[in-house]
Amino acid sequence: KLSSPLTSNFHAIVSVALPQHREVMQFLDPLRFVVENRLPLLIHYASASFSEIFSDTGIRQLSQMLLSLIFFHTSEYILAIAIHGASNVTLSSLLISKHYALAMLVSLLEYLTEIILFPGLKQHWWVSNFGLIMIIAGEIIRKAAIVTAGRSFTHLIKINHEEHHGLVTHGVYRLMRHPSYCGFLIWSVGTQVMLCNPVSTVVFTVVVWRFFAQRIPYEEYFLKQFFGVQYLEYAESVASGVPFVN
Repeated sequence: KLSSPLTSNFHAIVSVALPQHREVMQFLDPLRFVVENRLPLLIHYASASFSEIFSDTGIRQLSQMLLSLIFFHTSEYILAIAIHGASNVTLSSLLISKHYALAMLVSLLEYLTEIILFPGLKQHWWVSNFGLIMIIAGEIIRKAAIVTAGRSFTHLIKINHEEHHGLVTHGVYRLMRHPSYCGFLIWSVGTQVMLCNPVSTVVFTVVVWRFFAQRIPYEEYFLKQFFGVQYLEYAESVASGVPFVN
């Protein structure tokens, strides 16, 4: 049982402040029990929780997560402006949707819950560092795809063929047809591995993979319409870049 000056003197304070009526004291007994027995525990656990969140582990991992998010989204927006011009770019190029923001919020809640209840889970530095490597690798692959494709790259699927839209098969596109999707998949899952979030790692992997598994066939339908046999031959010899998606 934890004690404090507040809890040890609670009954004395009440006795002086209020008349000694049985009804009043019976009403205050549950409150006295909470203050004397539960409030110190709550204060103790809250203090321990804050110490875990603001420990070296928490500060390092949360800082890396924040920097990763800032760099990813601002670089996407800056590249879009550099390639297409500011007049042709909207805030949608930041790639921050309601579902995306919700997913990141849930992953943050998981991290805070686990670092409070299971702080040792976040101490697997080989896992966290591997996640950081995934973040960097995903960034490199995705940004290489954007720069290589140039004006042919857009954040929205093109359903009409435009004059500047050509089939890109050089650079990173020699290795995979959709390197930008591959890069985002690695990056997004890497953020959760870096945080040592087991639940969000699985959820992000499944949700992002399913998203691209549905998006790639839809996008390639139009690519086949635009480039015909040329794209069919390219698709036969180069993998999509997303595992188990042809």
